[in-house]
Amino acid sequence: MDMTGILPLAKPRGMTSHDCVAKLRRLLKTKKVGHTGTLDPDVYGVLPVCIGHATKVAQYMSDYPKAYEGEVTIGFSTTTEDRSGDTVETKTIQQPFVEAVVDQVLATFVGEIKQIPPMYSAVKVRGKRLYEYARAGITVERPERTVTIFSLERMSDIVYEEGVCRFRFNVSCSKGTYVRTLAVDIGKALGYPAHMSDLVRTKSGPFSLEECFTFTELEERLEQGEGSSLLLPIETAISDIPRVQVNKEIEEKIRHGAVLPQKWFNHPRFTVYNEEGALLAIYKAHPSKDGFVKPEKMLANDQQ
Repeated sequence: MDMTGILPLAKPRGMTSHDCVAKLRRLLKTKKVGHTGTLDPDVYGVLPVCIGHATKVAQYMSDYPKAYEGEVTIGFSTTTEDRSGDTVETKTIQQPFVEAVVDQVLATFVGEIKQIPPMYSAVKVRGKRLYEYARAGITVERPERTVTIFSLERMSDIVYEEGVCRFRFNVSCSKGTYVRTLAVDIGKALGYPAHMSDLVRTKSGPFSLEECFTFTELEERLEQGEGSSLLLPIETAISDIPRVQVNKEIEEKIRHGAVLPQKWFNHPRFTVYNEEGALLAIYKAHPSKDGFVKPEKMLANDQQ
């Protein structure tokens, strides 16, 4: 079975992204499987996976903006900034928050914000993952990063129970955003320790949860010999890159990996299609020849 395309997977809770890749390799009987950004084991949701020749475009999918539905619990913090960690600090909520005040606090996070990655994360510091330091009981200085929150809204009532409260929210954000840390910072802005108690990724770039498939659905389709029907074309994954259509003369040059004049095109990076609509390549500005573009990824031979 030769399968090529993007599988919009609904990653189940309890599995790492690497677990999902390993299982897909077994199910699809191919080593050419790659995910496009890790999703924590406790998180359910969208995980686009590249199958076959589609692994060639995985690098362009890591920059996707993301959307999540989450829950913040205010009243205690944890070592991992989510519900899986040990309690670090507790502060009983004495009286209910005014909902308008909570909404105003959420609004202050919209736009560019600074975040410090949690210790239990895959960020590398001095050649080691932060979670490796954390598991060894070592705290290290972490690099601050700038991320963008495009929107952040409360989507439920604030529920109070045994000295803590919780509410659900929707957030749309740039790549590299730690929603766990966002939940912690929301609590700090309200004067309390907090953590992220639930998270679902609802969107990653052009892929939404509604179109994702579970492992059960995949296995059923494979048994019926219809596994490839779950795959989306490579073009779906790079639809955000400007598209250029070329005539047969330029197509022939592109198929041979030619360096071409920049003046023929209007973009520093673009996808190239022929007159029949087949994807040929991804081109980018030449790094050393000013005024020219060169192939960054040749894809013509991958078209069926």
